[in-house]
Amino acid sequence: MKHLNFSWLSFLVILPSLIGCVPMFAIGTAAGTGAYISEDRRTSGMFIEDEGIELKSSKRITQQFGSNVHINVTSYNRLVLLTGEAPTAEIKADIEKLIMGVDNVRKIYNEIAVANATSLASRSNDTLLTSKVKTRFLTERKFQINHVKIVSENAVVYLMGMVTRQEGDNAAQIASGTSGVRKVVKVFEYIN
Repeated sequence: MKHLNFSWLSFLVILPSLIGCVPMFAIGTAAGTGAYISEDRRTSGMFIEDEGIELKSSKRITQQFGSNVHINVTSYNRLVLLTGEAPTAEIKADIEKLIMGVDNVRKIYNEIAVANATSLASRSNDTLLTSKVKTRFLTERKFQINHVKIVSENAVVYLMGMVTRQEGDNAAQIASGTSGVRKVVKVFEYIN
């Protein structure tokens, strides 16, 4: 019985501290995002705009094509990369037109393959491939890692970002030397 009272007493003493952690967690999360944005070459407004473009585009694709396609939308500085698979060339072109109608999209790189949707195993491999490339970027330390966004689709690695030519070349070289990468496609916006 004394143990039970001690546990309740401990809980009551610790409870205010735990409640105080919730705001700190929220602030910490926001601060982490803020730190990430502050190191990004895009403005915070552009960062948020890119997120909005991705969400609106994905929603439009799902509403119009449902599960008939597997499409990934990636936006960086309002340049949109479309990857994935569509069953016909007509649907591939229709998706590009659909996304061109999203507010603030500057340009579209339509890398959608005309093919059946990739398997779950292939998508899992792509996730692993992206992690391997990021790890190599961190290990090599040739540029700020958040200046390059990595998208992997069916073992093809797409590199996006606002980079110098040297940073872009370094990123492509590191990515192409990563085990499992079939091909590297640069979708960079050069700043020099």
